[in-house]
Amino acid sequence: MKRILLAAAAVLAATAATAQNYPARPITMIVPFAAGGPTDIIARIVSEHMTRTLGQQVIVENVGGAGGTVGITRAAQAAPDGYTLAMGHMGTHGAAPALYPNLKYDPAKSFEPVGLAAGTPILIVARKDFPANDLKGFLEQIKASGAKLNEANAGVGSVSHTTCTLLQHLTQGKFTRVAYRGTGPALNDLVSGQVDFACDQIVNLVPQIQAGNIKTFALAMPERSPSLPNVPTTTEAGLPEYQVSAWNAIFAPKGTSPEIVAKLSDALDKALDDENVKKRLSELGGTIPDKKARTPAALQQLVESEVARWTPILKAAGATAN
Repeated sequence: MKRILLAAAAVLAATAATAQNYPARPITMIVPFAAGGPTDIIARIVSEHMTRTLGQQVIVENVGGAGGTVGITRAAQAAPDGYTLAMGHMGTHGAAPALYPNLKYDPAKSFEPVGLAAGTPILIVARKDFPANDLKGFLEQIKASGAKLNEANAGVGSVSHTTCTLLQHLTQGKFTRVAYRGTGPALNDLVSGQVDFACDQIVNLVPQIQAGNIKTFALAMPERSPSLPNVPTTTEAGLPEYQVSAWNAIFAPKGTSPEIVAKLSDALDKALDDENVKKRLSELGGTIPDKKARTPAALQQLVESEVARWTPILKAAGATAN
């Protein structure tokens, strides 16, 4: 028994020393999508500042595939030493369990939550010559036209697909869903008028809206966005139940020590308090979580609530990515 206790004490001492000296080398942050997308941009903005706080470089590595689940699986299976992190989001940690029956991780159990980084609100947008000029008229068109209306999305499991599934659920719309191999091609066809409408993250849409290339009907958030101050919220426009954000958050593998998680959470907190970081995220249309929402405990609650929210909606729609 004495030997066992001594061995356990030695392990605890080594763990404490490792956490105290952390980080001693660069940290990899896996972004489970291609470079240049909203999650990648947010990860690079916050990791740049976290690098200064931690004293070691936080390197973004893009590992795409299967709606982000390939990269997140790799992060879940990494050593829990604080040197591999993941920037997950609403899809990978909310919608994925319903879309991928053979998912190799549990969003609520396979990670140590570090903190919420930023939200990217959803907009309902349409081709610039769409006959409706406000959300009320748009919803009337959905009811009247049914399958004649084409909705563009970036494929099953994408944010645009998932959030328009929620819109379809709430409106009982019968519109035709057109899947593309990414947000770029879908947006290109929306701008050219080959499809009728879409639901997507504000980060992808601000330039096209400001240029007048597409119409926007509403922002799915309680408050208006400073980057698009003239766009009403869904509450103002008549669909208050449509509230959704493609939030982004940092996760560490399960078993990462509380001391390391605390250091990472503190570094993220400092990044989100930085005026330059806030400015860059806000210009993209991102929302900065308040102090209470940034904590690991708050992120754990968010993940659990998002899985509970999306699973019945996506299963009722028959959506599956396998």
